[in-house]
Amino acid sequence: MAGRRTVLILAIDTSTSAITVALHDDTRVLAAASHIDPRAHTEWVSPLIASCLASASLSPADLTAVAVGNGPGPFTGLRVGIVTGLTMGHALGVPVHGICSLDVLAAQAAPTVRDGELLVATDARRKEVYWSRYAVRSGHVERLTFPAVERPADLTDDVRALPTVGRGPVLWPELFPDPVPVLDVDAAVLARLAVERARDGEEMPVEPLYLRRPDALTTAERAAR
Repeated sequence: MAGRRTVLILAIDTSTSAITVALHDDTRVLAAASHIDPRAHTEWVSPLIASCLASASLSPADLTAVAVGNGPGPFTGLRVGIVTGLTMGHALGVPVHGICSLDVLAAQAAPTVRDGELLVATDARRKEVYWSRYAVRSGHVERLTFPAVERPADLTDDVRALPTVGRGPVLWPELFPDPVPVLDVDAAVLARLAVERARDGEEMPVEPLYLRRPDALTTAERAAR
């Protein structure tokens, strides 16, 4: 590659069943790759990054920033993407931005739904969902509630009746009657949001949204229970 690009963002998200990676140059997506496997984030994230860089004839040294999905998501899977992004940012000396993964799902669905409200409900395991409500106006979204984790049946009827993005409607079709066919995060949209928010001067701290304790406890934590 002759010369360094002004902007080249690597986006990574491992908050859902998709391990997803994309490259964006401030104008368009240069490469994107995803793999669906809710239990294999560690095995797939590095090969997908390498594949995207290779397909765009780029190297890690060309990156000017990294964007990661903050979740919420199951502890182990979410941690893989965030740690990978932070490690690469530190090694390369580039900033790392964090974006709520539910925001990305809402943005993916917004062009296909009517103006009004939208629900994002992703699989949180333990028979629960991570969820948040959004307002949709002319294809743009605004988050109305902070992400939370609950059993689907504990959500109010009016919330569950909203057009719903994510795997919640797949797992509980009887509780989410208006599914939107967007299931997992697409890193290409994560990258686009990072570019847009950077242009607007928005702060994007990396703040993992685990929302609850991990399934796996240390020996000391188990002894303290």
